[in-house]
Amino acid sequence: MTKKYIKVVGAVIEDENNSILCAQRPEGKNLALKWEFPGGKIEDGETPADALKRELVEEMTLDISIGEKITTTVYEYDFGIVELTTYYAKILAGKIRLLEHVQMKWVNPLEIEKLDWAPADIPAIEIIKQKSGNRVGKC
Repeated sequence: MTKKYIKVVGAVIEDENNSILCAQRPEGKNLALKWEFPGGKIEDGETPADALKRELVEEMTLDISIGEKITTTVYEYDFGIVELTTYYAKILAGKIRLLEHVQMKWVNPLEIEKLDWAPADIPAIEIIKQKSGNRVGKC
């Protein structure tokens, strides 16, 4: 049987201290309690940027600006194949609300790997750690 192919997008949201917003998935869903970058599925006809903006409004009530693409990762889980594209982002407006996640936390990029991440997010984490401190104003 062919596995479902799921295209998703994630936001690597930085604050003024270059900390990154990390989101913990809820219990009872695939990858329960794993950490991920906020975002979600790309709907038919949506660009990744449009999907990311929509998902952040729906899940966290945030308006964001999208910066450079970090990477695209394909990872095969037991429930399907996930293609995750991550982008740097900044919050333009809104207050973080937990509508889909158990918790959120701001994490120093050099300590980000200490969280229990969803496997598809790990390649982006490696890139973020390498670039940390070497980027200015990418959004």
